Amino acid sequence: MNDRGSESARQRALDKLKAVDTAANPLYDDVTRIAATVCDAPIALVSLIDRDRQWFKAKTGLDLAQTPRSIAVCDHAIREPDEVFEVSDLAQDPRFADFPYVADGTARFYAGMPMTTADGDAVGTVCVLDAQPRRLTDEQRDALEALSRVTMALLEADCRRHYRKAADAVEPAAQGEAAQCAEPFHLAIVRLDRLAEAVAERGERATEKLVAALVAELESCTEPGLGDYLDRVSDSPEIVAVLRGPNDEPRLDRLRAAADRFASQHRLSLHVGVSEANTADENLMAVYLRADEALSRARDAAAGTA
Repeated sequence: MNDRGSESARQRALDKLKAVDTAANPLYDDVTRIAATVCDAPIALVSLIDRDRQWFKAKTGLDLAQTPRSIAVCDHAIREPDEVFEVSDLAQDPRFADFPYVADGTARFYAGMPMTTADGDAVGTVCVLDAQPRRLTDEQRDALEALSRVTMALLEADCRRHYRKAADAVEPAAQGEAAQCAEPFHLAIVRLDRLAEAVAERGERATEKLVAALVAELESCTEPGLGDYLDRVSDSPEIVAVLRGPNDEPRLDRLRAAADRFASQHRLSLHVGVSEANTADENLMAVYLRADEALSRARDAAAGTA
């Protein structure tokens, strides 16, 4: 890991982008097509390095959606975030020779440029692979660096859109007489992780019905008459609940239990992050951001990386 941040900080930076398991976007597909063309490579990827896997936001020349992080060359690339990580022959490098896609001849050459945040945390790469050992030209290396910067800008723009949608989702909770409760409140984020896997297994329509059923299940744990509010962040696997009043903790416990029960019944990966407001009128998005950090820690704990 680079010396500017820990792995936990890097993972938090990725979590904040809200990019893993998001829907396909033709702009990212364009990035991989350009990378493959410019670098004259049959495979190009936008790879995000999550806790235990690399997940492909976009790909050209490859059918896989993800691989274990333990066999990701990109996991090595992000440790040197300022330069293109290039391996001319993976089969001759003891770090990678036993990786299955190297052993079967799918990939012999790798070059990847890390995508980094303003704080220097590398969240993934734009990379190319070839079945033949080789080297990039200086012009190809420059192009890969440029595509990495462009892709990072796309991820950050998508991230800003997500937080605007989150603000829209919680805004109604700040309105009405019940929102004037003098007691501090709790805000919970329930996130359906590995959404892309669920869609691949069940289909998009069935998965959307499942998310709607989850929203209904969680909503049954709230008391709107006391000022509680629950909504899904638009086009997102996140559900936000605001629980108000002096006796909101039992409802919070019911919400957690309902999420756990639903996850078990439907074989889903659900995590919950919660934050308590410091004052009854604290800005909802400030509380949301703290709950988002708690959600990231919950996901760390579930993956055994806390």
